[in-house]
Amino acid sequence: MTSYTTLKGIPASKGKAEGIARIVFDPSHISRLNDGDILVAPYTTPEWMEAYERISGIVTDGGNVSSHAARVARQFGIPCVVGTQNATEYIRNGEKIIVDGTKGEVSYRLD
Repeated sequence: MTSYTTLKGIPASKGKAEGIARIVFDPSHISRLNDGDILVAPYTTPEWMEAYERISGIVTDGGNVSSHAARVARQFGIPCVVGTQNATEYIRNGEKIIVDGTKGEVSYRLD
């Protein structure tokens, strides 16, 4: 039986997405993202814009409801949780996660 844990953050863009987590620390590595992936990053800036057309969700360590990730996620209708403090430390690259942008929660496997 798979066990999940929940990481709390700030709800930034409504909706729920389930997909593969891609940890990206630098916008020069955006090419690592596949269609439907969930971007997990310390933060985003305008240099990340090309990623928003391919991803299904966003999780950031920093930010608030007026941060870049939050504003752009709302424009694209992508579920987003910001301000998790440490998502890039706990979530593993390539694992399936669930982003709930309405509740501000990110669920990931605990094994």
